[in-house]
Amino acid sequence: FSGVLREEVLLALLELQEKLANITVVAPTGKVVALNDVCYAPLNPEAPTLGDCCVNSVTQYFQNNLTHLTMVAPQTAGKETGTADWRDHLIYCVNSPLSFKDITALELSCMAQYGGP
Repeated sequence: FSGVLREEVLLALLELQEKLANITVVAPTGKVVALNDVCYAPLNPEAPTLGDCCVNSVTQYFQNNLTHLTMVAPQTAGKETGTADWRDHLIYCVNSPLSFKDITALELSCMAQYGGP
């Protein structure tokens, strides 16, 4: 993995997304408006929370969760022992985006934070 698919880049992207998601503005009417007031939230359109917003990003394979992104787990395949990390999860999810649990030792879902693929 190189270029934009480096852990440092994904961590910076997650940090930027969190900052952007928490921005609020004051409308001319005086109402404070946040992302969940204007986002597409297909699974909870009536009263969306920030987590219900459909934000398309590679970090959604980790549910926009820093702990998930930085997880490492020992993994054994046959007689070989190694480590599963974000790379293994990402490869699995790219090939099986509708999975609720990957086949790595991480056992993470590929579904996005809002609940969709």
